[in-house]
Amino acid sequence: MEESTVQLLYLIAEASIATVVLSGIKMFIATLRGDHNMNLGMIILMLLVLPAFAFAADVQPAREKVTGIGGLFFRAENPAALAKWYEEHLGISLVPTSYEQQPWTQESGPTVFAPFNKDTRYFGESEKAWMVNFRVRRLDAMTAQLRAAGITVEVDPEEYPNGRFARLYDPEGNPIELWEPK
Repeated sequence: MEESTVQLLYLIAEASIATVVLSGIKMFIATLRGDHNMNLGMIILMLLVLPAFAFAADVQPAREKVTGIGGLFFRAENPAALAKWYEEHLGISLVPTSYEQQPWTQESGPTVFAPFNKDTRYFGESEKAWMVNFRVRRLDAMTAQLRAAGITVEVDPEEYPNGRFARLYDPEGNPIELWEPK
């Protein structure tokens, strides 16, 4: 069931529960006054609304979740030079120097968030605690461009069900993976 539908049904169930509670109060007052016709109407209304209790007990409101990665922050020996390298070779804009400037905006697409075992060799050197994976439209064109700039790029010869990959390292030895999704 879609999240918006569940939320709507949850609100209806809450309103129905409130109706049952108010009906119960009205029935109690009607009983004190001796109005038995009022009691019958309220009992019918309660029987119509009672299934909302079961629904409300079963359905929880949707949990909030993050909508994407808003930044990647890491230590560098020379942050300014490294930022310039990423701008020149991968097209990632420098961090804005004011709120009037726009930061680099990525295209929408899949993002994998995957903690790895601390002794993984997938990132290369063991002292490197992270690796960034950038999506690219055309892996061959990007690797040719990087190689023309004197950057070593290793293209994985295997084509995976989710696409193709290549590996390179920034000037400080941080691993970078390029991914051309299928």
